Order: sequence, then C-alpha cells, then structure tokens
Amino acid sequence: MVMAFVMIRVGTGEYMSWIPTVKEKVEELPEVSEAYCVFGRCDVHAKVKVNSWKELTNLVGDKIRAIKGVTTTETLVAYEE
Repeated sequence: MVMAFVMIRVGTGEYMSWIPTVKEKVEELPEVSEAYCVFGRCDVHAKVKVNSWKELTNLVGDKIRAIKGVTTTETLVAYEE
C-alpha cells in the first residue's frame, strides 16, 4: 500500500472560483480518502491510498492533472519506519 499527499495548485484569475470545484472532483476519485481547500502555496491537499507506485503515477498523472483548473501538483509519499 502506498499512501501519499497530493498538493494541487489551481490556476489564477478565472480559475480561482474553481478551487471548491477541483476539490469536489478530486474527492470523487476512489483513491482519495480526504481532500481539503487550504491557504498557502497550493490550493487543495488530498490524501490518497493506492496499491502500487504505478497506480500513484496513473492517479496523479492521468486523473488529477486532467481535472480542469489544475495547473500543477506535488506529491509527498508517506513512509513508515
């Protein structure tokens, strides 16, 4: 199991009103367990759980980045000691 936090930046200008919409679209993905609109460098943070690195790559690259309004993502992978 791979757990990660995906930080999502939404475009400026006309896209600013899209932050809640992007969050809702992200929450619809079955791999996402939590998502929040946040203040800071990124606009939406999502906690995701997948079975493999390949699934993580597909989730971020093919699903999250395809959501209208998403400009960039940064993925932080969690680890256990």
